[in-house]
Amino acid sequence: MPAKLVSQYTVFLPNVPGALNKFVELFADEGINIIGIASEIRDDSGVVRVSVDAGRKVSHVLTAAGFTTIETSMISVELADKPGELKRLTKLLWESDVNITTVYGTSFGGSSGRLLLNVSDTKKALEVLKTYQGLN
Repeated sequence: MPAKLVSQYTVFLPNVPGALNKFVELFADEGINIIGIASEIRDDSGVVRVSVDAGRKVSHVLTAAGFTTIETSMISVELADKPGELKRLTKLLWESDVNITTVYGTSFGGSSGRLLLNVSDTKKALEVLKTYQGLN
C-alpha cells in the first residue's frame, strides 16, 4: 500500500550521551521496527519522534520505562525518488485543503523514498493520496 497509517510517539529525552541509545533499545527489545525518527534539541533536553507500524502499540512500553508519551497517527507515503515528487504531493494536499503539520522522511537511495506526514485531516488526506500517481 503506497499510503498507510502509522503511529508516532513523541517523548522528551535528556540531551546527554547515551540517552537516545537507551530509548531505542526499548523498541529493539520488544522487536518493534522503527520506520522513522526525528529529533529537536533545545539546551538540556530534546523532543524525539518515533514512527512505527500502526499495528504495534508501544505506549505501555514507554510508560513502563518512565516516559510520558504522546501518540499521534501519521501517514506513511512511499513515493518515487526523483525531482519534483515532493512538490507534486504537497500541492495535491494543499489543493485539497489539507494542511501538513509535521513532515520527515528520506530517500531509499534509488527508486523510492518514504515521507511521514501529520496532517489536519487524515481521512481526507488518505483519500486524496489514493489518486496520487507518484506513489510506489
